[in-house]
Amino acid sequence: MTNPDVVVIGAGAAGLMCALTAGYAGRSVMLLDHANKPGKKILMSGGGRCNFTHMATSPANFFSTNPHFCISALKRYRPEHFLELVERHGIDYTEKTPGQLFCRDSARQIVELLLTECEWAGVDLRLKTTVASVERLGEGMVLQTSLGRIEAGAVVVATGGLSIPTMGATGFGYDLARQFGLAVTDTRAALVPFTLTSGWKARAADLSGVSTPVVARCRDGEYHEPMLFTHRGLSGPAMLQISSYWQPGDELEVDLLPATDAAEELAAARQTTPKRRLTTWLGDHVPRRLALALAEWYGKDPLLAELSNAQLEAWRECLQQWRIKPAGTEGWRTAEVTMGGVETASISSQTFEVKHLPQMRFIGEVLDVTGELGGYNFQWAWASGVACGQAL
Repeated sequence: MTNPDVVVIGAGAAGLMCALTAGYAGRSVMLLDHANKPGKKILMSGGGRCNFTHMATSPANFFSTNPHFCISALKRYRPEHFLELVERHGIDYTEKTPGQLFCRDSARQIVELLLTECEWAGVDLRLKTTVASVERLGEGMVLQTSLGRIEAGAVVVATGGLSIPTMGATGFGYDLARQFGLAVTDTRAALVPFTLTSGWKARAADLSGVSTPVVARCRDGEYHEPMLFTHRGLSGPAMLQISSYWQPGDELEVDLLPATDAAEELAAARQTTPKRRLTTWLGDHVPRRLALALAEWYGKDPLLAELSNAQLEAWRECLQQWRIKPAGTEGWRTAEVTMGGVETASISSQTFEVKHLPQMRFIGEVLDVTGELGGYNFQWAWASGVACGQAL
């Protein structure tokens, strides 16, 4: 197929979904990827079990300089549509938290689903294929590739962002956008663990592997999720989520005792169990290792009877407004997604075509649309891929 109707660049979640949708619509589709396997990020997502959607997906779960852009596609292809596809292929799934769906066995089942659908739709998948250039050719496009010259009626860019370069991520999609006059917003790693300064890393050295429920806050963001101490810093859902708001130099505020008034509870415990040690009381509310570390960080381990009212308030602040300034994040190496991307002002939210160049389209993570943790980014991939594929 050297003159297909459509060439999709990128065989990830969005590209596969777009390709099979366009194929079923009667278009001849060639799907190209420079990697040796399709869907590599799908395979490693969700701890290898792929959090393939969230049933409560709404535009409010996404970040973008144009927050209205994602509304149309998300309305037209909803989580229940993809779930129906999963069930039709006989894939068992589990609901980890309300609305958050994972494969019960392996993320490989989602890739196999997409590949099967692509095969049935007649998609010509070519792996280990590099694209050297993309140019306009009259009302169509021409690509110079390692397969040779390919002419197509339309090109869909589904190359993803910059996260996890070991999976093959590059800035190719952004380069193409700029080539055709589209703006690209600043990009940064998101849904990513934090690293700590050397001082804090030494303090928390014995806490690696400790997890506890927290409320994490930064700027306008607030998440009620578990936090995990690692040998490099802070991770877990709370930290991954709040990283989407964090900017270098920002301080995080962490409530280690959510839904608790520490001063009131300590005051009550001071009356009922005055001879208890503070670390014993803390150990009833947070993991023991963290309780011991907190006592070490902030001074003594007094008897509760020895705590003044002023000290109770000071401990409330330490426990419920723990402030820490990360050294940074772990960056692209472990980031799950890219914040920012191709500006959507010049992209149709209905068809995903470039408004001044309808034979070129951008979908998925390469766009300036980024979801929260929990299956939202996959739902955006499915929705944008279907909306574009149907319009080709």
